[in-house]
Amino acid sequence: MVQVLASAWALLLGMCLLMVGNGMQGTLLGIRGEIEGFSTYEMSIVMSAYFAGFLGGSRMAPGMIRRVGHVRVFAALASLISAVMILYPTFADPWVWAVGRVLIGFCFSAVYVTAESWLNEAADNSNRGKALSLYMIVQTLGIVASQALLLTADPSGFVLFVIPSVLVSIAITPILLSISPTPAFDTTKPMTLKQLIDISPLGCFGMFILGGVFSAQFGMASVYGAQAGLSIAQISTFVATFFVGSVLLQYPIGWISDRMDRRVLIIFVSAIGAIGSVIGMFFGTDFTILLVSAFIVGGMSNPLYSLLIAHTNDFLQHEDMAAASGGLLFINGLGAVSGPLVVGVMMEKIGPPGFYLFTAVLFVVLVAYAGYRATQRRSVPVDETGAYIVMSQASTTPLSMEIAQEYAIEADLEAEENN
Repeated sequence: MVQVLASAWALLLGMCLLMVGNGMQGTLLGIRGEIEGFSTYEMSIVMSAYFAGFLGGSRMAPGMIRRVGHVRVFAALASLISAVMILYPTFADPWVWAVGRVLIGFCFSAVYVTAESWLNEAADNSNRGKALSLYMIVQTLGIVASQALLLTADPSGFVLFVIPSVLVSIAITPILLSISPTPAFDTTKPMTLKQLIDISPLGCFGMFILGGVFSAQFGMASVYGAQAGLSIAQISTFVATFFVGSVLLQYPIGWISDRMDRRVLIIFVSAIGAIGSVIGMFFGTDFTILLVSAFIVGGMSNPLYSLLIAHTNDFLQHEDMAAASGGLLFINGLGAVSGPLVVGVMMEKIGPPGFYLFTAVLFVVLVAYAGYRATQRRSVPVDETGAYIVMSQASTTPLSMEIAQEYAIEADLEAEENN
């Protein structure tokens, strides 16, 4: 771990600042949209636009980096992110915001790909797993920390939009000045979606479902809080609690997943997520209970993401794991784009409880499908399953997924040698 910090501290610091800026602007828009009088459905379009841009950026970024290089892509897109954040309060219109969110989603995706290629270069086979885990933890902590900054100024003014803009501008400085040389860049050609679905129907279906669950948390939690009449401090705490749960429960669930049938664990974790959603839906007027439900939902959804990747890997040959990563991410992205739109409709129809009704339904559907799949295929023996790798939905790109798959292969090969 010390070796990773010594070689990649600038990258990790820069990514933490980027995540503070990203997490802050997402929550802030939900609050400011309520102040501006935007409808819930208009805000759902704004929030969905980020995931559409992110999905596009993750597919186009590799080509951009090959054409003009890491440094130019990183600096140009980070500058564009900073500019768009300043423009939000200047043009308080939901359609302008939606365009801005597409741009920011696209830029963040490409920035993550660029940073992750540097991370992969800084790590080696002996510490790649630690580097990836530390990278994911830093990102999540950045999102949690960003919520506290919402209390520093009035959300109806300009200051809270200036802060993330400045943070993003500062974030690129240590990365561009401290990391060298520029790494080589290449990506694996993905397998077809049909091949991937045939190999792991549950993995693909679950990734789509979790795309909707996560985008509801990341995109619509602040809209829910504003519509429910929470204070700024309560909204920031509520949003942060989702990510606190994801950090604290990721490793325990990962430890369990290496010791039991993963389909059974997927059913169990999804059921707990559904219970947490039902608690929030019926008892969300009590703020303490609302935080408990947020902790449960966040604590189940992010580990489920890593769990479904591990489950899919159990049915892949080592040489196919990296190729499968692009398809898994694309399926998850499709779910993420649709999530806020459906939540927006449900909240328009039945009010704030529609937020939790949406996540409850998705968790229950995943429970049912995982149970069905358990009757269609024999489980992989525990001693033959692959490694569980910590992943975060907040910023997963094709490159980080490939890095995770490479580490999973290395861990499996090492385990085989030890046996």
